[in-house]
Amino acid sequence: MPDYQLLIFDWDGTLVDSIGRIVEAMHRAADVAGVPRCSDGAVRGIIGLELGVAIRTLYPELDEAPRIETIRRAYSEQYLALETEPSPLFEGVRESLEVFREQGYRLAVATGKGRKGLHRVLADKGWLDYFDITRCADETASKPDPLMLHEILAHCRMLPEQALMVGDSTFDLLMARNAGMDAVAVGFGAQPLSVLRECSPRLAINEFNELRAWLEGRHAQHLTGEREHVG
Repeated sequence: MPDYQLLIFDWDGTLVDSIGRIVEAMHRAADVAGVPRCSDGAVRGIIGLELGVAIRTLYPELDEAPRIETIRRAYSEQYLALETEPSPLFEGVRESLEVFREQGYRLAVATGKGRKGLHRVLADKGWLDYFDITRCADETASKPDPLMLHEILAHCRMLPEQALMVGDSTFDLLMARNAGMDAVAVGFGAQPLSVLRECSPRLAINEFNELRAWLEGRHAQHLTGEREHVG
């Protein structure tokens, strides 16, 4: 049984209930840039990617860099306008993270957000120094490339089998697989569990507290096994 010591979380759709605002901001950005709106499902399907990669995925016919930059800038402006009151944490997140820290887990974030955006939301929640390390898509490779996970592992001096990636998109789960890491699929974010299960996650959850219960159960089994071994 793997002995997880490092828990790595995606941000949007995993810790924070922000998917609806992301979709609406992309729709508004399309209006500003004069391009057709994509469906809600199409936008939800690119959440987790670095913003430029996401836009090129939604609009592959746009090969002009200035047009893509227009959409990028418009999206950032529209999202900020929608975030005058920051998106809330999902139920159970704050309490569970506190328990994880008390239990000795190291905590990290691997997100498709840019550094500026993550800094803003972490500051709002008083979490600038909360995680051991955070990595953003604009300072490393976009998911599902495993580079940001490799960087987190190196910083924490951990092996892939000692870490667990928790995310709500196939990009999160494929990134974990590419890094040789177990993953947990979150079904209350961008993509449904029916899609995420195709990536063979170690666990699939519909509520954040299920992760806490699962880890506590594994820990109890591990302690029982140690006692049986010693005896």
